[in-house]
Amino acid sequence: MKAMIWHNPRCSKSREALAILEAAGKDVTIVEYLKMPPEAEELGRLYARAGMTARDGLRLAEPESTSLKDASDDEILAAMAANPILIERPLVETAKGVRLGRPPEKVREIL
Repeated sequence: MKAMIWHNPRCSKSREALAILEAAGKDVTIVEYLKMPPEAEELGRLYARAGMTARDGLRLAEPESTSLKDASDDEILAAMAANPILIERPLVETAKGVRLGRPPEKVREIL
């Protein structure tokens, strides 16, 4: 399985996680999720594989996240799919698992 990163090239943490993958010699598929957002079901699968909830993957720094304070996981996933800026980044998947690259060094756990 190729490594996959849901990436925002403007984000320093996302760039750092990508650099870790490349330095490890991984063949990486880069998905700029702001241009090609994942479906809610795909996000749910990724978070489940990472042992996270949708709320754990919600980018709280975005003003739009405040309206999701009392939302269910399904509602959060739907909001993320509709407005991908709400997705905390980067998300990285390898054959060994999924990690949210915050801090970017967490990606090493699945290399």
